[in-house]
Amino acid sequence: MTAAQTLIRGRLLSFLRSPEGLDDTASYDYCGDGALLVEGGIIIAVGPYAEVSAQAGAEVAEIDHRPHLILPGLIDCHVHFPQMQVIGSYAANLLEWLNAYTFPEECRFVESAHAARIATKFFDELLRNGTTTAAAFCSVHKTSADAFFAESLKRGTRMIAGKVMMDRNAPQGLLDTPQSGYDETRAVIAEWHGKGRNHVAITPRFAITSTPEQMTMAGALAREFPDLHIQTHLSENHDEIAYTGSLYPDAADYTDIYAHYGLLGPKTLLGHAIHLSEREADAISDAGAIAVHCPTSNLFLGSGLFPLKAFQRRSKPLRIAVATDIGGGSSYSMLKTMDEAYKIQQLLGERLNPLESFYHMTLGNAEALALSDRIGTLAVGSDADFVVLDAAATPAMALRMETVKTLAEELFLLQTLGDDRSTVETYVAGRRSKPRETASQLPEEQEAR
Repeated sequence: MTAAQTLIRGRLLSFLRSPEGLDDTASYDYCGDGALLVEGGIIIAVGPYAEVSAQAGAEVAEIDHRPHLILPGLIDCHVHFPQMQVIGSYAANLLEWLNAYTFPEECRFVESAHAARIATKFFDELLRNGTTTAAAFCSVHKTSADAFFAESLKRGTRMIAGKVMMDRNAPQGLLDTPQSGYDETRAVIAEWHGKGRNHVAITPRFAITSTPEQMTMAGALAREFPDLHIQTHLSENHDEIAYTGSLYPDAADYTDIYAHYGLLGPKTLLGHAIHLSEREADAISDAGAIAVHCPTSNLFLGSGLFPLKAFQRRSKPLRIAVATDIGGGSSYSMLKTMDEAYKIQQLLGERLNPLESFYHMTLGNAEALALSDRIGTLAVGSDADFVVLDAAATPAMALRMETVKTLAEELFLLQTLGDDRSTVETYVAGRRSKPRETASQLPEEQEAR
């Protein structure tokens, strides 16, 4: 039996490479009346509507999203799924925030029912905001990783996640051991990696919460599973950097710790990486590792201003991804994330144009994750993960759209004023997937809290 086909009509935008400026029209494909033909969760044809519709079978189902904009599904390269209920917690800085709010909350994820409930809410929120792939930190408990990957399998999403490894400087309920962290990560890999569209990441939280013995075991996992992503944190906060240095006095610097244990490579995602020395930036560039910019979190916790443009201009440029960093971050929306990234560059006397922002959210992040052959574009053969965006989703946006004349202006409006209301629909493997319920429709859960 032939798989059912779906024809999705609308304005199409997909990047081919990083834009060099607002006038770099060769960096993207745009079609004012385009279509995607989807079959079996894959894009099998893309282009002008008249051409693509002629390739469709007789029984094709057609969905018309005109006049809205269709882009590849948005990608979030650093997020903490157990931190949904600590978003917006008042604290002076990163370390206070971790100890006062985050660590106590993550202790709850030893309970499988709680982990499963939050996993459901987490995927709802991502998909409501048009995010179809994320690189997520679970808690130290294997139950949290099991809940995350089970929900991903249910939704059909392509996700990266890992059970956090941490054996010191945290509450007892959040500690594993070097051996148990290794064993449980191996078990998560065996049970979930490659199941559906799931990818498991080796996830030592950061050097402060892992002993040298645990870092050695994380390095052993990296050698045994060289194709897996590695995710951790680096140089987010000055106090964090000083504390880390005191724990690893023989290291040249913070980055050198990860390099020493074999954790610095082309699939290493380094959350934050704001305060880097020239030596560290060179080492990261030489390794091909990725500095993950988390703008809403950096501003909320007062951690610092990520020098994105300066990192890109170096003689040894850094590979850069962007992310929400929920729950230090304050929005699930990648649109809001790039709005804050724009403001940070403004404060640094730099410019981040809207074409660059949308490249980062799509193809740029897919390239950072080494998944651009599957996600991040609307190319034939790619997974049919895409988002439909409405730049007139609110009265204020609709009023501004009356004066918008160019694609770049429309994108900048989406970035500046857009949120989950701008997401008309989110498609995962060709299926409509944006949740429709709201908090006001779930009184039984509010009462339970």
